[in-house]
Amino acid sequence: MAKHHNKVEKTLVEKMLDKAGIAYVPYEFPTEEVGDVAQLTVDHLDVPEHQIYKTLVLTGNKTGPVVGVVPLDRHVDYKKLSKVSGNRKVGMVPLKDLTKTTGYEHGANTPIGIHERHKYPIFISQEAEDQATIIVSAGKVGRSVGIDPKILAQFVDAQFADIATQD
Repeated sequence: MAKHHNKVEKTLVEKMLDKAGIAYVPYEFPTEEVGDVAQLTVDHLDVPEHQIYKTLVLTGNKTGPVVGVVPLDRHVDYKKLSKVSGNRKVGMVPLKDLTKTTGYEHGANTPIGIHERHKYPIFISQEAEDQATIIVSAGKVGRSVGIDPKILAQFVDAQFADIATQD
């Protein structure tokens, strides 16, 4: 008789963390379609919004793609990210070019998978450095991993930097 597994299939990011021996906590979050984009439904989360980080992909006039990882309740400060990344200016990668640039759809971008594929420069908001755990995408919409930010930064060769704003 065949065994039935109700276990959720691990994402590629989770498999990469397992292979590297890095501890993480898997999370599943409800999402909703807003236009043609899936968005996290944050109203009913048991986790503080400030602990969940979004991975934003920008392009710099000198470096090309640059990745900013900031809390859900913050925005990337373009001027600060430009300066720390060695660019004169940065701007968001157009949504239509996102999958081509990173390999991930909007809502699934993850510093772990992007680093593995592309080695783009990654900057994590400095406030993450003081947190025991931050939550980043696991490379699939609605799936995330809680991870020690210092271990994450080391794994993806990221720098902590003052790149977030509350505007």
